[in-house]
Amino acid sequence: MDAAWEEFGWERLGHGVGRRRLPVWDASVVLVAGTDGALLCDTGSSLREAVEVRGQAESLLGRRVTHIALSHPHFDHVLGTAAFAGAQVYGAAGLTDLLRRGADELHADAVRHGLAEHDAAESADVLVAPHHEVCGSWALDLGGGREVVLVNVGPGHSGHDLAVLVPAASGSPAIVCCGDLVEESGEPQAGPDAFPARWPAALDRLLALGGEDALYVPGHGAVVDAAFVRAQRDDLAARFGVS
Repeated sequence: MDAAWEEFGWERLGHGVGRRRLPVWDASVVLVAGTDGALLCDTGSSLREAVEVRGQAESLLGRRVTHIALSHPHFDHVLGTAAFAGAQVYGAAGLTDLLRRGADELHADAVRHGLAEHDAAESADVLVAPHHEVCGSWALDLGGGREVVLVNVGPGHSGHDLAVLVPAASGSPAIVCCGDLVEESGEPQAGPDAFPARWPAALDRLLALGGEDALYVPGHGAVVDAAFVRAQRDDLAARFGVS
């Protein structure tokens, strides 16, 4: 499987772990495979986009995605979830109610950012909220010695920031899926649901989670290292006037 990642436009990050940068908004989706299950971190901006991701994931794995982790509640990371029928969906505490109440707002935000009205409406109509909420951390066994840990590290970029740790294994470094707590392709965006005063502390938690040798997968842009995350943490602290 590892040799096939690039054929589908995915970046191989480690044994059984790959990342794709989706078009238009350059949002990351990360696939983690065990022998029994597979987890996808984030699902893209629409059902149309997610159906393509699902097809590629199933071709790579020979089976379905079984678990989904939603890093935060913005349209370009959650609107494709319904494409993954049967998958168990996880999010930070409070995300379930927020998404159940917020489909119209996500629809409007997606259109405002340039998603076609039809795609936005179709995706929002079948929006899937998490089945499981993570307050602290939650370990998932995907089989074959592959475990992932979901960690509620926010608030920061949003009120519901969830990180995914893939521990180091088989010669591969630890990998941390950061959502939009970290952005490489541009300056981190602080929207109306951001918690600027608490964002640097969320990045401290990410660094403690992954350590110095981990790969950090931002919500947008190229994979970065701990030094990049630390520099972004310091820039945000200066930007928002917090320590």
